[in-house]
Amino acid sequence: VQLQACGGGSVQAGGSLRLSCAASGRTFSNYYMGWLRQAPGKEREFAAGITRGGGSTYYADSVKGRFTVSRDNAKNTVYLQMNSLKPEDTAVYYCAASRRVLTTFTTDFGSWGQGTQVTVSS
Repeated sequence: VQLQACGGGSVQAGGSLRLSCAASGRTFSNYYMGWLRQAPGKEREFAAGITRGGGSTYYADSVKGRFTVSRDNAKNTVYLQMNSLKPEDTAVYYCAASRRVLTTFTTDFGSWGQGTQVTVSS
């Protein structure tokens, strides 16, 4: 599956952004979808994930209560709504697809989008 993420940008602390990721090439609903991020000088980390049908979602503790992941299988698109952004949320955000039923491990994602930059200023 090919993935194309967009929606990043620069925002002040406390602001909001919505990321989108469009999929093509294979049956989107066959994949568990995740949003992962990589801050400068840090390893890539899991931020949020959503199961194939959208019935269950998972979040890293650092974003829980502020980020919401959703998907529209009819549009082959997954979203990440990010509210109450903090400077420590600054990172390149990637959407990724996994054949797993669910996971929080970056190594379980086999298909990755190109990444979109999110910058949060204080």
